[in-house]
Amino acid sequence: MALTFWVRLAEYLLLCLQNWFWFIPVLACGFFLSRLVLAFLPVKPRRGWRITLILFLGSVSDMVIWLGDTNLLFTLLAFVPVLLLSSKGDRVGRLAVTVIFFCLIMPVNAALNTYYAPAMAHFKLDELFYYSNKFIRPAIWGLLYLLARKRLPERPPQLSPRFWGLVLLLAAMPFSSLLAVVLLPILQSDYIYDSFLLHGLVMNLGVAVLPFVFLTALALLYAILVLETHERLEEADKLASLRESYYQGLRREESQLRTLRHDLRNHLTALRGLVELGEDGKALQYIDQLADSSALRGGRRLCENDVANAVLSAKAEAMGRSGLTADFAVSLPKVLPLAEVDLCALLGNAADNAMEAAEGAEDKTVTLRCRAEKGLFMLRVENAYAGDLSPGLATTKADKASHGFGLAGMREIAERLGGSLETRAGGGRFQLVVCLPLPRGEGAP
Repeated sequence: MALTFWVRLAEYLLLCLQNWFWFIPVLACGFFLSRLVLAFLPVKPRRGWRITLILFLGSVSDMVIWLGDTNLLFTLLAFVPVLLLSSKGDRVGRLAVTVIFFCLIMPVNAALNTYYAPAMAHFKLDELFYYSNKFIRPAIWGLLYLLARKRLPERPPQLSPRFWGLVLLLAAMPFSSLLAVVLLPILQSDYIYDSFLLHGLVMNLGVAVLPFVFLTALALLYAILVLETHERLEEADKLASLRESYYQGLRREESQLRTLRHDLRNHLTALRGLVELGEDGKALQYIDQLADSSALRGGRRLCENDVANAVLSAKAEAMGRSGLTADFAVSLPKVLPLAEVDLCALLGNAADNAMEAAEGAEDKTVTLRCRAEKGLFMLRVENAYAGDLSPGLATTKADKASHGFGLAGMREIAERLGGSLETRAGGGRFQLVVCLPLPRGEGAP
């Protein structure tokens, strides 16, 4: 069976090459479908993958499939590997998008070959079907692309692993329905076409199920966009809260500094009196109390970048409350060519995971170094840990939605931005290193 499928595909491609005119609709289908796929699937940067997708999707969109045809299974065996190999990013997300587009393309093929072809043959319009069938498919995908073009995202959506898992679970419904309606007649192949009643039942079932699968696939693509918008707003809200907390702290320090400056004459008078009375010890104690004032201590301004300051100052305060020492050294410019939510996620989750691990360790110091220079953004976080690390370094806290997402999310950001994320663990110490390329001329300290 598998050999027959590949032989058919080779014969079809050879026929298209021999008759180049009919290859134009195939390329049109491949172009429109690839534009839709590229809006949801992060394809590898090499141009060869994009050309491969155009040719492959064009061929798949013209594949002959009808109710009771095993071609659906063989197409699936080729469809999934090609889309997964040509893409990058979250594996579950890539698989979910692949399944959705399979459920989007196959019902169109099945409907045209199962219903449109026999209807045209019934009226003895086989030649008209031969010509019209070549242009109906690119018309469908071209119209769909034109209608959705304004709503398509500029870059493939990025969801958290839990949302990608939800989308994949939902995609299983139209996928299983498609397999059932197309493959069910195969199980009854010995007598289905001898039974008028059973044949009619299968055909009626296809009329109901195939549009359902197609529309459900469209709805799932729209749901992905809605979920990404929801996550973006959630991240933006968290970032806004961090910024507000940061600026409130700056205002408190400024107010304390004004108060200290106003009372400076009184403090000097008190110190002079203690020295004249020979109370050197009390004078030194008084100086220590002044030096410990948060207005003089400062230290909240870690670098010129407001987002990094807001995130890391909040994490440093949280570490101080937990009895940890935050050893932060940051050198980032005011303007950094990274999305604020990505920068917030990288710094915040790296600090969260380090803080959670260090709380149970003997060494309570969390070391964080971050800088942007020579076209690179570099982040290194080091901390001690006790016991065994959790798989994937996911948080062990009960409220997982509010306490980081382990390495998976950070690794996704690094890969999406063309960088790398490396980890080293051993001897009770853990180190995380993130390196991202920056556009030339940006990110200089």
